[in-house]
Amino acid sequence: QVQLVESGGGLVQAGGSLTLSCAVSGRTFSSHLMAWFRQAPGKEREFVGAITWSGGNTYYADFVKGRFTISRDNAKNTGYLRMNSLKPEDTAVYYCAARLQGPESPHEYWYEYWGLGTQVTVSS
Repeated sequence: QVQLVESGGGLVQAGGSLTLSCAVSGRTFSSHLMAWFRQAPGKEREFVGAITWSGGNTYYADFVKGRFTISRDNAKNTGYLRMNSLKPEDTAVYYCAARLQGPESPHEYWYEYWGLGTQVTVSS
């Protein structure tokens, strides 16, 4: 089993920055894939981006390119989502997800493990 725990959410003003963390524990492999999704009130959960654990390659949804950066610290088994220039429409619960092997995907069904999420609220 793999456990994911997000942290770092909170309230921030528009234009501000926030960094979310996703701590991974349990059974892990060097090739596992991590992704970030978000779900705003009344909307479906959407893909934010992903990173391959071994190579550090990153992939982003178009709406966050240039503002959000995904990274990881293999020694700490932790992934990060750095969010800059935040907008009120970025308000959502942010989830990290993982899959033990395989290429990146923007689809929820691809990921085997999920965290419980962390709330991000951006005030105008």
